[in-house]
Amino acid sequence: MVLKVNDLLTGSVLLFALVGAGIWFSFKLGFIQVRGFGESMRRTFGGLFSKKGDAGKDGMSSFQALATAIAAQVGTGNIAGAATAIAVGGPGAIFWMWISAFLGMATIFGEACMAQKYKQVGEDGTVTGGPVYYIRAAFKGTFGKVFAAIFAVLIILALGFMGNAVQANSIAASWNTAFGIPKIVMGVIIAIASLFVFTGGMKRIAKVTETIVPIMAAFYIIGSLIVIFANVTAIPGAFRDIVVGAFNPSAVAGGALGATIKLAITKGVARGLFSNEAGMGSTPHAHAVAKVNHPVEQGFVAMAGVFIDTFVILNLTALVIITTGSRASGKTGAELSQYAFSTLYGKFGEIFIAICMLFFAFSTIIGWYFFGEANIRYLFGGKAVKIYAVLVCVCVVFGSLQEVELVWNMADCFNSLMVLPNIIALLALTGTIKEVYNDYYHNFLPKQKKTSK
Repeated sequence: MVLKVNDLLTGSVLLFALVGAGIWFSFKLGFIQVRGFGESMRRTFGGLFSKKGDAGKDGMSSFQALATAIAAQVGTGNIAGAATAIAVGGPGAIFWMWISAFLGMATIFGEACMAQKYKQVGEDGTVTGGPVYYIRAAFKGTFGKVFAAIFAVLIILALGFMGNAVQANSIAASWNTAFGIPKIVMGVIIAIASLFVFTGGMKRIAKVTETIVPIMAAFYIIGSLIVIFANVTAIPGAFRDIVVGAFNPSAVAGGALGATIKLAITKGVARGLFSNEAGMGSTPHAHAVAKVNHPVEQGFVAMAGVFIDTFVILNLTALVIITTGSRASGKTGAELSQYAFSTLYGKFGEIFIAICMLFFAFSTIIGWYFFGEANIRYLFGGKAVKIYAVLVCVCVVFGSLQEVELVWNMADCFNSLMVLPNIIALLALTGTIKEVYNDYYHNFLPKQKKTSK
């Protein structure tokens, strides 16, 4: 039953909803992902070096919010997701990942703007926000309350509990393979480290993510580029395979012999969207608490998260696999990525992936915990947060013990279901998103320019 629901959602309903929303907001916002790309990069990497602002009960700096969002976006899917898409849909699937990410940048811009506009400040000064608040703004009365509650329950189950069990399993399995460490030992270590971060509140979460995200990104980028440039002569052919394979998979030699255009599109778009999380309603929780002068400013920063996740990290995985010719090995998922890196690094390839899995999955656990916490606060109040933190750690230990297929499938199912209320609310708020967008360009920005003169 769970598998049937998953297939229905990921095969048609969600692709239509997410891609449709991306196209809709791209046109409504004048292709903000193109016009605002320079500003997006300036705000992101300017924040990397200045890191103005500090996290506390009153929120995070814009960069810390982005780091928390990227911590959740860049997970094990960046190692296994691209590999699965290539194995099943051929290299052409990567082209459709690019398309999904390009469209997703417009959707996530809208998500971040609405999260900022409707964020809440509690009596104790704690800032919180996310889809539950803009769902309530989009739909008044009982329907809005029920719709928001459904989303909150789904994201707590999908990310906070089941999703984090899956992430812990990825760490435990990779470290068991690389170093022979028992899975239960890794599970307990991850749980203790996670609890330490969780109990420090927003301030500690922000500090950890803003530290770990640049390190993990740099480590993976350098390791991947070494493999790619070791096979530098294969780079032109790799890009040819990606472009040609997007429209004529059978013209690309090696692996994925059964790939069709439909498979390339389906796997590429699905993996891309579920990797960068644009439109899924997860990252708005981080962008809501950023300290910015105008919601659109965080919208620009949110777009950078999708760009980094898909056009940088996911692309590197894809190029490592394609340039090394590893897609012909018949392997899939994380095993395919591991095999590709081992073509140059040998046994160290397993160690490299294990270290990356630790960085990627642990940062995702932190990000997903934070997203779930915002919804726990919404449903049950601040007193329930400590209980939630303990339950997440229990799920981490449980998930590390063994790969429970039902947990994976249920996580995917709830993850898919939570997209629907989020997208429906965003579409209902199109007029508000457009108003915020216009206010920035017609009112806020001109005043800023006058002030700076």
